[in-house]
Amino acid sequence: MNKKEIIRTLKFVGFSISAGVIEIVTFTLLNEFAHLPYWPCYLIALVLSVIWNFTLNRKFTFQSANNVPVAMAKVFAYYCVFTPVSTILGNYLAETLGWNEYIVTALNMVANFVTEYLFDRFVVFRGSIDTNEQARKKAAK
Repeated sequence: MNKKEIIRTLKFVGFSISAGVIEIVTFTLLNEFAHLPYWPCYLIALVLSVIWNFTLNRKFTFQSANNVPVAMAKVFAYYCVFTPVSTILGNYLAETLGWNEYIVTALNMVANFVTEYLFDRFVVFRGSIDTNEQARKKAAK
């Protein structure tokens, strides 16, 4: 792995951590204060973190100038698979098997982090990495 890809990966990790903070804070507020079942807490928190993560990673990590609606549609397709699987499995583990809901959420976050990086890198932004204005200016130096 070259230096540029290591930096890209570290940026993704940083932004994912910030999205994870948004997700866990939202989940905690809904779980502890609204006393909702696992699945709506998780789903609302996930959606907020996805919007945050997509926006930052598109601009700063992958520096992509690709069509935003097309990129969002690809991310939406990823979440059309990930969200039902993680929500149903998470709800089963927390509500049926009695696992701690924070451990379940953490496991979902790790699975999301790994699979989304791979999907973003090799599907969503493939062919458009380092094409935005910021990347072009940096390359021209």
